[in-house]
Amino acid sequence: MSIRTLPANLPSIAHAKLPKTYEHAKTALEECSNLDECRDWAKKAEALASYAKQAGDDTLRKMADKIQARAIRRCGELLREIEANQGGRPKLGSLADQVSRSKAASNAGLSRRQKQTALRVANVPTDAFEAAVESDDPPTVTALAHQGRRVSTAHLRGRDPKEFARATEAQGHLRRLTEFAATTDPALIARGTLPHERQPMQRHIETVLPWLGALSLLLDEARDSA
Repeated sequence: MSIRTLPANLPSIAHAKLPKTYEHAKTALEECSNLDECRDWAKKAEALASYAKQAGDDTLRKMADKIQARAIRRCGELLREIEANQGGRPKLGSLADQVSRSKAASNAGLSRRQKQTALRVANVPTDAFEAAVESDDPPTVTALAHQGRRVSTAHLRGRDPKEFARATEAQGHLRRLTEFAATTDPALIARGTLPHERQPMQRHIETVLPWLGALSLLLDEARDSA
């Protein structure tokens, strides 16, 4: 999936339509599935906020603060898809070949403190985060991280932490599979598969299809009983 980048002309913002620019950034970050891209968004937004502060442009500063907060939260969401301290074989996906959150964060250029901050910002319940970021005076990333530290288990809503982590991980895998399926013709895969690869792929499919069916039924049951 192609990731939208921060417009190159953002620092020269005198005649830009800020609401449109912000909505562009918001949408791009919601769709971002690459940790490096999210980090770049955060860095550029931080630089833009500093520029706006020096220029005395409060409107631009607030927009940049909002983008930075959303970028850091998205970093935390992507990191949270990796089970903490998981061992064993690396997992595939947009964070391919990473065996731990720390390794993924390090490879993306995040320090230990930045990783912790991102995870804490991601801990803030969605409603609370949206209300804070969209307020007339959006909080700093530090304040959001502090809020996420205080409510670090609130987002679980009574669910088992390990089950919640696995469910979050599953959502990431399903999203990536959906993105791949939406842009890839099955005939292309069939033509490109070598003879010795066909049987293992069939076994994978035979395992996944009943699992997906069972998951779909369970999700329907959970929705109906809610």
